[in-house]
Amino acid sequence: MRLTVFWERMTEHFGAGRADTFARDHVMSELGGRTVHEALASGWDARDVWQAVCTVMGVPREKR
Repeated sequence: MRLTVFWERMTEHFGAGRADTFARDHVMSELGGRTVHEALASGWDARDVWQAVCTVMGVPREKR
């Protein structure tokens, strides 16, 4: 998954302002105790990060 697609999905689900806030502030054990921004910066694949977000936030299957 390209980062542009990842951020489009984040924005669609959370809204423009909240997507970045969530990505910056929400630490997830599914990402090894990292935020979305930290996981992406440390080399995590965007698809894996998106799947973690979907699991934690209960994103519907049709949007995954």
